[in-house]
Amino acid sequence: MSGLDSLYQDIILDASRRRTGEGEIAPFDAEHFEKNPSCGDEIRLRVRVEDDRVAEIGWVGDGCSISMASASIMVEQLVGQPVAQARAGVEALRGMLRKRGSDHLTDDEADLLGDAIAFEGVGKYVMRVKCAMLGWVALEAALREAEAA
Repeated sequence: MSGLDSLYQDIILDASRRRTGEGEIAPFDAEHFEKNPSCGDEIRLRVRVEDDRVAEIGWVGDGCSISMASASIMVEQLVGQPVAQARAGVEALRGMLRKRGSDHLTDDEADLLGDAIAFEGVGKYVMRVKCAMLGWVALEAALREAEAA
């Protein structure tokens, strides 16, 4: 294992234990549930938006270390960001995982992802891509629901 792979593994394991944002929030503007039918990982996420910024994200989930770590890092990276930036973060992670690498990311996208770049290697494993995206897809849907309300 390379030094970078080891660092990424440490970031993922630490985030899965830390579980930033775990718990229900109230009040909230939208709630969304996502389940990965391939492995059974699931997350229920609530979001509160204020002044077109992601003010707070809370989630309750059950799943592998990749899905829980990814949700934790997502909260750390996207709370306080403008909604458009949060959406850009979701797309940046999706693009990185689909293209199986972070080489194509702009500096802004890399800044938005922060520690989520640790999931770069997950792109090699299609089944795990869904795990890494679970919380981010739930946030994307919740933001859409909040906007429609």
